[in-house]
This record gives sequence, C-alpha cells and structure tokens, in this order.
Amino acid sequence: MAVPTVGPVAGPRAPVPVKILIAGGFGVGKTTTVGAISEIAPLTTEAEMTSAGIGVDDLAADSDKTTTTVAMDFGCVTIDRSLKLYLFGTPGQARFGFMWDDLARGALGALVVVDSARLDDCYPAIDFFERAGLPFAVGVNAFDGRLALDLPSIRWALAIGEHVPLVQFDARDRLSVRDALLVVLDRALDRATREKGA
Repeated sequence: MAVPTVGPVAGPRAPVPVKILIAGGFGVGKTTTVGAISEIAPLTTEAEMTSAGIGVDDLAADSDKTTTTVAMDFGCVTIDRSLKLYLFGTPGQARFGFMWDDLARGALGALVVVDSARLDDCYPAIDFFERAGLPFAVGVNAFDGRLALDLPSIRWALAIGEHVPLVQFDARDRLSVRDALLVVLDRALDRATREKGA
C-alpha cells in the first residue's frame, strides 16, 4: 500500500531584502540614523578619534563627537511583511572613499545625510551617486530641530535638480528616519518603473 506524500507546506513569504546606503560627510549623523531605526543592535565600526585626525577630520567648533566610523555601520528594519531594508552606513571621510564602490554594489538607493551648516561635506557623496546612477534622496539632518538654511536654499547650494528628493529629518527620531527612507524607496521604485516602461 502506497503511503501518501505530503508536499511542502506553504508558509508566509520572507520579506524581500533591499540594500540602502546611508552616506554623507563626516559627523553629519549617519551612524545615528542607522541606530535610530534598526530593529537589531546595529553593527558599528566606531573608533576613538585621536590627535592624528586633527586638521583631517574637522567638525564644527561646538561638536562633542569623540568617535568616527572607520568601515561601515549596519542595521536592518522590516518595513512590512513584504519588505526588509538592510542599511549600510558609509564612512564620511574622503580617505575611506575606496570602500564606497563595494558598499554600493547591489544597493537599490541611498540617503545622503546633510548638515545644513556644513554643506561642503556632502558634495562628494552627491557626486558619487550621480556618477554611479544610483537613485538617492538628500536628507537634511535638523540638529536640535533647526536648519542653518531653508530647503530651497540648500537645493540651490547643492545644485541638485527637482528630480532629487530633498527632505528635512531628525536622525535621532525613528519615525523621522523611517519617512526619509520611504522617500528613498519611492525614488528607487519610480526609477525602476520608468526603466521598465522604456
């Protein structure tokens, strides 16, 4: 007598993994952004800043930053049952720029974090993503709820077109970070839809 075979039981589908980069200049809030939203304890590669960084890793005069990312930050967040974001925070210093190509491989999009008081620090990140053709949004981190410039002035200073989303957010606030990441996803989805239709 044959024994009936039972096929695999269909369970809930695993969410689709999506890689997003969190990039920007030195000390703009990338590590804080990843840590604010990650549902796991984020992996950070923070190292104590030493006197060797004086003149190389300059921050604002009133900054109390004592560590810096030397490789990357990593965290993840489940958006819904169908989508899980894997967040890779890049180091901000130019001397670690060689890592950006590897970190960008396989990414769907990026959030470029900007300090409105130090716009010069974010030009390399914007240039990188424009050259790479990777969809990105610019998130202006509102330190203490304030911006040094309004968003239209920041857009003009960064010379980014209207097609690049520009949003204000607070890197310490989970919901604010979520909203900024959803803008990145929307931008990436819009681009994918246009490319599919072409």
